[in-house]
Amino acid sequence: MFRTRLLSGIVLVAAALGVLLKGGALLAVVLFLVSVIAYQELTAACKVRGEEMTPSAPVIVGGVMTVVYYGAVCLALARDLSTVFSAMVIAIVAAFLAFLFVYVFTFPKYHANQIMSAMFSFLYGPVMLSFLYLLREGLDDGIYLVWFAFLASWGSDTCAYCVGVLIGKHKMTPKLSPKKSIEGAVGGILGAALLFVLYTHFVINQYTAMTLSLPLAAGLGAVGALVSMVGDLAASAVKRDHEIKDYGKLIPGHGGIMDRFDSVIVAAPIVFVGIALATGL
Repeated sequence: MFRTRLLSGIVLVAAALGVLLKGGALLAVVLFLVSVIAYQELTAACKVRGEEMTPSAPVIVGGVMTVVYYGAVCLALARDLSTVFSAMVIAIVAAFLAFLFVYVFTFPKYHANQIMSAMFSFLYGPVMLSFLYLLREGLDDGIYLVWFAFLASWGSDTCAYCVGVLIGKHKMTPKLSPKKSIEGAVGGILGAALLFVLYTHFVINQYTAMTLSLPLAAGLGAVGALVSMVGDLAASAVKRDHEIKDYGKLIPGHGGIMDRFDSVIVAAPIVFVGIALATGL
């Protein structure tokens, strides 16, 4: 099991590295496919399709609106970053209305909680993941900035694990994740802050046109780590609520897309907003 998890993890990191370095259309297509899978995993976990074996109307609508959403984001970004946010809002509102149409015209086939879960899954998966694309393609020097999202998530998770194993004693959320400790969480936040400072000093401020202050980088790293932990725990909470072990079996030894990217998904928007505010976008 450990060997399988390690090998699949190496392949996953190598694939992510290659796609993010290449960027452009390849990144857009890969993120779109990952978003569709994440949406499918979330709606399956939340029982949106009920007992049906075939995709339900809310699931189909969510898939269609994911296509619309990514198309709107990519087309708007090709024009100007300032138009992207309007396109995102319009696409999200359109998705909400589409789910309402399904709810009304199929009533009472689907319950309100299924429609709300479908919208939640759309926001949690496709919308949040799209910020990785905005980080990479929407900002100058995005090829360097996008790695902040992974430092905030995977970097802080590694730091939290190491500190938790060494000195962790007090459980943070015993019912939700018994192995996570308060000491580990603090270590993850401080570790991410340090990683952000080091990356900013040796990479961002050396090889890009922008200059980030180190205190700002530390603060962004700490906030990004905290939010990524919440994302990780939130994804776990959904699994606990619906009594499932993993979201899927796509990644051997890791589970599904949501099992591996649960923290990155919520870290990316925070990092994007933080950098956008810091640079005056």
